[in-house]
Formats: sequence, structure tokens, C-alpha cells
Amino acid sequence: MTPDEIRASIRTVPDFPKPGIQFRDISTLLADGNALRAAVGHLAERTEGADAIAGMEARGFIFGAAVAMRLGIGFIPVRKPGKLPVQTIGIDYALEYGADRLEVDPSVVAEGSRIALVDDLIATGGTACAAADLLKEAGAVITNAAFVIDLPDLGGAARLRAKGLEVTALVSFDGE
Repeated sequence: MTPDEIRASIRTVPDFPKPGIQFRDISTLLADGNALRAAVGHLAERTEGADAIAGMEARGFIFGAAVAMRLGIGFIPVRKPGKLPVQTIGIDYALEYGADRLEVDPSVVAEGSRIALVDDLIATGGTACAAADLLKEAGAVITNAAFVIDLPDLGGAARLRAKGLEVTALVSFDGE
């Protein structure tokens, strides 16, 4: 399945969560076994050579874990606060309408390991940039970031590139 065919499997919901926003809903992609398998395959091609895949809660867990399994490497969950039962390290970061925090168990990040970020969507890049910074703090080298969807008008991929990361996406949608 081509990236254009994967793009066609993604539903657009107008005016969600507020008027003027075109929400790109991956539920339809996830429900289509062929589209899901193809998306995971394309993401795996873009992350080969990594020692592990990291995915941000929650949809990054879906794609990241599947890519890691496909590549036969480990998966590192980047969690919301208070979800891990062990000592964590964390990072606070700004969102469009507030702030949030990500945490990781540093004991699962091998010093110098090459980690690729995988998520469903890159918009403003706040979460992905914070995850990259957090994993670097834990001792990793971030090799690249791969997404199913890029919303280039929101600048997130450019923010990651400014940090020196290679960024790829299977599909892009103009506008919000």
C-alpha cells in the first residue's frame, strides 16, 4: 500500500475540537488491517538501524511498539506523569494551551543507545521535542523521528530538524 493509499484511509473530522480545525483521525487507519500493516512497514523502513524505538503516550505506543516488533528491537514508552511504578526522570514542556510533562524509566535506556522516535502525528512538535530532550537526558542518541502524519503548517517537523534530527512522515496535510 502506498503512502497515498494510507492517506486515503485517514478520516478528516471538520471543526473538532473547535471550529476551523480539521482533525486527522487515525481510527479509520487503525481499523484497516492493510493500511495499518503498510504504515508500520513504511515507518520501520525509516527507522532501521536504531537500537530501540521510543513512542509517546498514547498513540505513539501503537505505532512505536509495532515498528519495534517489526524490527526485532525494544520499545521505550515515554509516559505521562505518575504512570510508572519506578524512579523516573521527567521533563516539563509548553503546550499550545498550557503545560505538560513526560517521564521515562532511565534504567531501560542504555547509555549511547540509538533511539528513533515514532508517533502518529507531528503538529507543533512540543511533545516530540520534549521526548527527544528527555531521552537524551537519559543517555540516548536520537537518530531520527518518523510519523504517520505531518501537519507542516504547524512547524513541528521544522522544530525537530532545528534540533538536528532527521524527520520523515508518511503523509502530510496542509492547514490545521
